[in-house]
Amino acid sequence: MTVRLLQPEFNVLKTVGDGQAVVDEVAALNPDLVVLDISMPGLNGIEAALRLKASGSNAKVVFLTVHRDPDYLESALAVGALGYVIKDRLASELVPALREALAGRQFISGSLSVAGNTDSRIRG
Repeated sequence: MTVRLLQPEFNVLKTVGDGQAVVDEVAALNPDLVVLDISMPGLNGIEAALRLKASGSNAKVVFLTVHRDPDYLESALAVGALGYVIKDRLASELVPALREALAGRQFISGSLSVAGNTDSRIRG
């Protein structure tokens, strides 16, 4: 479903199933944007994002996840993510989150908050 949702507006280069494959494919393809899940096999999404950052990748990172815990959100933002979308809001929020990330702005899903801010779109 995710690829079908994105393809009208975005060129989806590749989908992979684990964090190490993300790191490898980003190095090979040099995408503008990467959508990660926190709960990936091997390297989790946070670790993969850290490795992307350490490798000098300029890809913007958006997390698509089931995790609503503020600690996960803060960890994602700490590794440079510009977006954090809860999977049950995928259909309505993923495309706007990707647009915001490509524009260099943060997008935080629904009722999640960072440091007391409950605005769903936190602009950078």
